[in-house]
Amino acid sequence: MTSVPVPIPSRTQFVLDAIKHRILTGRLTPGQALVETELAAQFGVSKTPVREALKTLAGTGLVVMSQYKGVTVRMVDADMAREVYDVRLLLEPEALRRAVRRGASLDAARDALTRADGATDTAERSLANRDFHRALYLPCGNPLLGRMLDEVRDQAALVSAVAWAASPSWEREAGEHREILRLALDGDADGAARALHTHIASFVDRAFPRAADRADQADQADQADQADQADQADRADQGGRE
Repeated sequence: MTSVPVPIPSRTQFVLDAIKHRILTGRLTPGQALVETELAAQFGVSKTPVREALKTLAGTGLVVMSQYKGVTVRMVDADMAREVYDVRLLLEPEALRRAVRRGASLDAARDALTRADGATDTAERSLANRDFHRALYLPCGNPLLGRMLDEVRDQAALVSAVAWAASPSWEREAGEHREILRLALDGDADGAARALHTHIASFVDRAFPRAADRADQADQADQADQADQADQADRADQGGRE
C-alpha cells in the first residue's frame, strides 16, 4: 500500500507562523520594525515569502504597513483593545452558550487548560490560552460565527500579550477559565456564558481602564495620600504636645 505523503508547509506559511509566534509571545514588540531582508536572513528564505507573510499578517491586524515607515508590529492602546474585546463580548459568550446547549465536546478546552496550567513560559501559556477560548466557541454549530471570532483571535492575543507584559495576571485568568469550563461541562449554558462575559470584560477593564476610570483611580490615590499626610501630621502634632 502506498503511503500518502504529508504536505510540506510552504515557505510563506513557515515564515507566517514564525513571525506570528514571535509577535504573540512578545519577542517582537508593538511598534517594532519588521525588515524584509533581516527576516529573510533569519529564516533562510528569499524576501518573497516574507513579503507575502507580512501581507497576510497585515490582513489579520497584527502588523501595519506604511508607505513611509514600512512594516511594524501593531501598537496596542486602549481604543484598539476595546474595539477587539467589544467584538468578543458580543459574540463569544453566545457562541459558548450555543456550544453547551448542543452538547458539543469540550475536550479540546480541557486539554488546553491543562497545557496552560503546566506551561513553563509565557509563550506556552499564551498559545494555550488562545486554544482554550477557541475550543469554547468553535463547536457552536455556526461556522460563520466561528470564523468571525477567528478573525479577531490574533488581535485579542496581541492585547493579552501586551497586558501580561505590563502586569502578569494569568493566575487569575486561569481560575476564571476553570470556572467557565466547570459550568460548561455541567451543562449550564447561561451560567457559562455569563462567566465568560465577565471574564472578558474584567480583563480589558483591568488592563485598559477607561479615561473616567483612570481619573477615579487617580482621585482615590490622591485622597489616600492626603489622608495619610493628615494622619502623619496629627501624629507629629500629638508627639509635639507630649
